[in-house]
Amino acid sequence: MLILTPQEVTLAQTATDKIAAIKNIAQSLTQQGYVEADYVNGMLNREEQSSTFLGNGIAIPHGTTETRGLVQKTGVSVHHFPKGVDWGNGTVYVAIGIAAKSDEHLGILKQLTKVLSADGVETALKNAKTEQDIIEVLNGKTQLMADFDASLIQLKFPASDMLQMTAVAGGLLRNTGCTGDEYISEIITKKPTDIGAGLWLVSGGHGVNRSAMSFVSTANDCEFEGKQVKGLIAFAACNASHKALLNKLTQFILTKRQQDILDADVNGLLDMFDLSEKAPEMTQGSANTATFKIKNTHGLHARPGAMLVAEAKKFEATIRVENLDGDGGSVNAKSLMKVIALGVKHGHRLQFTADGADAELALTSIGKAIESGLGEG
Repeated sequence: MLILTPQEVTLAQTATDKIAAIKNIAQSLTQQGYVEADYVNGMLNREEQSSTFLGNGIAIPHGTTETRGLVQKTGVSVHHFPKGVDWGNGTVYVAIGIAAKSDEHLGILKQLTKVLSADGVETALKNAKTEQDIIEVLNGKTQLMADFDASLIQLKFPASDMLQMTAVAGGLLRNTGCTGDEYISEIITKKPTDIGAGLWLVSGGHGVNRSAMSFVSTANDCEFEGKQVKGLIAFAACNASHKALLNKLTQFILTKRQQDILDADVNGLLDMFDLSEKAPEMTQGSANTATFKIKNTHGLHARPGAMLVAEAKKFEATIRVENLDGDGGSVNAKSLMKVIALGVKHGHRLQFTADGADAELALTSIGKAIESGLGEG
């Protein structure tokens, strides 16, 4: 399996367009002894067949199956473009050139799917200053989403004033290691903001180790400056990862759903602020199932994966897919990131489950597409 390390990263690159970027990356792969000089033609042909842009500022240019013979040894070259490169269907800040003799690149694809749907990835890559910064983002070690879990929620605390509410909210953040005492000292001196229906907001940035959000509600009748206090939300920010939760809170305020927040139990609050991709719901007992074996020599890399997803998207039915020869459960078959994350190799069996009026037709069509090689013959 290919592993991304700082040694493969070239910082502060510029390119007029993606063709120039790919040529530069190919040159790096050649200089590193990974490929022969003509491999660049395979990379350009692959790009012409199907864009290697994955999303969130990341592209993975690589050669065609016909040019695998030009690969001398498996390796990668990571180029950082802080000013961005127009890739046709998105702006790329990091391009990972791949030279693979077989299906080693599937591991990188699977690894990257962890960050392809997270907020803040593009900004983090754009603003990266060191090779390690880039690798930590790509490996999912950089915080891209603020913490908010059951340990950061305290319901019906017997608080009698706002000071107690603030201290408890800060204490939750400190006890989970997100902040230190300096953060609590900051927020208890701040005037919280009334965001309606008895819900209040306070934030701080001193002594923050990880961005996070906490929530406290009170069991008592409580007031602050003559206004009712029912609950307090506290934000701790040391990077931009809290913005997604803040945006979600803003939507609740704009749609006047503050009371929904105050009435929710712990699980309800976690669901309300859940930023992950929701699994499509299926009607019990009505789903159709079919299993197909992948014949592609190098598994579901970017191009055949995209072809499979495009086929699934032709139908209204909800379609889930599970790699019976891999780990993990079923995923949305209409999400390229989720499908690639299955790490499907040659000979792996995919089980599709479809629910909807055209479910049976969808499975038949998907089966035919897989049988025909998903664009690879």
